[in-house]
Amino acid sequence: MIRIDDLQVFVQTAEAGSFSAAARQLDLTPALASSAVQRLERELALRLFVRSTRSMRLSDEGSRYLPHARGVLDALAAGREALDQGRAEIGGPLRLSVPSDLGRQVLLPWLDDFQAQHPRLQLQLRISDRFTDLFRATVDAGLRYGELPDSGLVSLPLAPDNRRIACAAPTYLARHGRPATPAELKQHNCLRYVMGDHTHERWTFQLPTAQGGPQAVPVRGDRISDDGEVVRRWALAGHGVTYKSALDVAADLQAGRLVALFPQAWGEPAPLQMVCPDRASLSPALQQLRDFLVARCRTLVEQLPLA
Repeated sequence: MIRIDDLQVFVQTAEAGSFSAAARQLDLTPALASSAVQRLERELALRLFVRSTRSMRLSDEGSRYLPHARGVLDALAAGREALDQGRAEIGGPLRLSVPSDLGRQVLLPWLDDFQAQHPRLQLQLRISDRFTDLFRATVDAGLRYGELPDSGLVSLPLAPDNRRIACAAPTYLARHGRPATPAELKQHNCLRYVMGDHTHERWTFQLPTAQGGPQAVPVRGDRISDDGEVVRRWALAGHGVTYKSALDVAADLQAGRLVALFPQAWGEPAPLQMVCPDRASLSPALQQLRDFLVARCRTLVEQLPLA
């Protein structure tokens, strides 16, 4: 089988006029350069150079073969350039599965911006709070909150320091007062969320040691939903307290539609990550999207008003 590096040595030797000159240009020893040409000659069963003790020149067969060898090397270089261009100008389908509230409130405008930067992309979006089976569904990646169980999936962090924030509308707080501690949430109408078959009715807070340390507060309320956007809308309407990812409610907190009840550091960790079936699924489009989302998430969290 003809080796590409042997072709490269042959072409360079033909242009330089000697093995030693070609070896210097290719950062090889003259012996390696000579061996490469001899190996190519054995594969072709012909002599490419006429050698003497004082000089060497292309044989007739070598002269006929040289443009074809150059063509092969040029085609390989063009192929690499096309691949590099394809990585820079990403396109084709990009299939994502994203959570309900994050998808509608945050990601939709961000993905609009990303697609505007890469107009050859064809975006396909699944919005649901139910986990998508990435091994069976026709999606390239999913965005998920929380720590990933050992499932064989590949996880890439987007917002590793994201936390939940207990918050409520000013109208609710005007009627019912503002809790001073997480324990006082037991006296408030808490808007709960169903994850799978589990209702999130014990809210965990990371209080400092001087204030009692970590606490799991059992909460109650008159409204439960399996859709994160519904829970946020109930909170905006003044129906109670919600415990949401900071990313989900960042715009509401900045606009004053919701008010954070406790310091951000007290919130339960809710890291956001991009999840793929395997490393081979990490296309150039996904890698660029991941970098884009990391920057957007960082900016959004940095702009959160402090409680």
